[in-house]
Amino acid sequence: MSQYLVHPYYFSIQKRIFDIIFSILGLVILLPFFLLAYLLFIFFLGKPFLYKQIRMGNDKKHFIIYKVRTMKLGSSDHQEELQKYSSAPYPMFKVENDPRFNTFGKLLSNFGLDELPQIINILKGDMSFIGPRPLPVQEANKLPSSWNFRYDVRPGILSEWALSPNRYESLATWKKLEKQTLRSGSLINDVKLIFKAMLQIFLKISL
Repeated sequence: MSQYLVHPYYFSIQKRIFDIIFSILGLVILLPFFLLAYLLFIFFLGKPFLYKQIRMGNDKKHFIIYKVRTMKLGSSDHQEELQKYSSAPYPMFKVENDPRFNTFGKLLSNFGLDELPQIINILKGDMSFIGPRPLPVQEANKLPSSWNFRYDVRPGILSEWALSPNRYESLATWKKLEKQTLRSGSLINDVKLIFKAMLQIFLKISL
């Protein structure tokens, strides 16, 4: 275990209450937009609207993460052949201009809007607003044991790594930023990272 790295806030009732209150508030505010997005998505691209994937979470427990589907159907069958184009350090995988994106996929991914359904994961207790990003099981299993610190807490939608422009620089940078997130836990830090994410989205829209 590596709990000495983790700020006590991550294990507090205060953090869980924050997650519950603001996930409910987020669902209430976003519900009309989700309904509209769902109708448009189904009309133009068909079902399914949500993409479900097994990720590794707190204590290495597996859970199903929810995202708006950004890829064409059957895209997972072609990941191996695209590995050489990945901008993320191995064993992670990320292709910025992925040819498998559907009509709205790249736009949703660039603004992080495909991650919004993870508010449901927060309500279920699988995730938090702030924490290490949960990895697909096949990627997580390829990491050395020095990465096990990630599983001491609930994974998050946002982290220092997720908001960093240098997040794919190297595995060392990735690990450093995730540890930084865990060391600096507080209610103020949660709010700061959420506003930082909102500012990044606003700046992208205004460009």
